[in-house]
Amino acid sequence: MKYEWRKKDKEIYLPKNTPTIYNDTEKKYITIEGVGHPDSDQFRINIELLYALSYSIRMMPKSGYTPDGYYEYTVFPLEGIWDLDEEGRRLDYLDKNHFVYQLMIRQPDFVMEELFEKAVESVRLKKKHLPVDMARFVQASDDLCVQMMH
Repeated sequence: MKYEWRKKDKEIYLPKNTPTIYNDTEKKYITIEGVGHPDSDQFRINIELLYALSYSIRMMPKSGYTPDGYYEYTVFPLEGIWDLDEEGRRLDYLDKNHFVYQLMIRQPDFVMEELFEKAVESVRLKKKHLPVDMARFVQASDDLCVQMMH
């Protein structure tokens, strides 16, 4: 049966309009950090890289390699953490050119560092214009969380 985050992880990805408390468990992500306007070419390239790596892992069985523990799943949505650089914080208006961000796409539990590296090499060969060395594989947990749609 296909793992669908829209059904299994509603409290995380489709929160209600009222606060919800949940215990977050450790999750795995492919991440990339950047600076600048979200309409910039670099931002677009960073998103393209995250999706290329995520779909490379998702489609590995179709290319003849099935990772240990693999199961069918829907690729998780893009997530981001945003801040401003020091200069942007001093301004009395919002200048998106001063955004500092970490973009990420969650990965299924079976994904390990070695599998991430395999995806990096695959994307490096197929999409030479993408800065694959900027991507990182991380495991993170937020523990106790409160979330709501805003």
